[in-house]
Amino acid sequence: MLMGEYNHNIDDKGRLIIPAKLREALGEGFVITKGLDKCLFVFPKEVWAEFELKLSKLPLTDKKAREFTRFFLRGADAPEPDKQGRILISAKLREYAGLDKEVVMLGAGSKVEIWNPERLEEDSMIENMDELAEHMKEFDF
Repeated sequence: MLMGEYNHNIDDKGRLIIPAKLREALGEGFVITKGLDKCLFVFPKEVWAEFELKLSKLPLTDKKAREFTRFFLRGADAPEPDKQGRILISAKLREYAGLDKEVVMLGAGSKVEIWNPERLEEDSMIENMDELAEHMKEFDF
């Protein structure tokens, strides 16, 4: 399970250090792509394979399904960390998530989320926690 919060910086070349704990939990390889809420998602390869399979089963004849599939696959990348644990995040992905210098990486169960700190603060749902908890009943939680 991926968990925790880590603050790091992206260098001028677009490289980001993935903390050792997260690299270890992500395993042998991972895929980075656009995420929901204007962040980036980083999936372990096994989780990505399951996700990709679900995408491939969406009906080709449904426009929204095609757009949904394109959203995740279009900018997806499987970067290889260098010896210092850095990965290169493409300019398109950095632009989408509003990543400039500082970033926050969150372990989010089956994936890691990479956020612009200001955007994460704006999107924070802590104030609505009672409402969110109530909503989780719909998912039998």
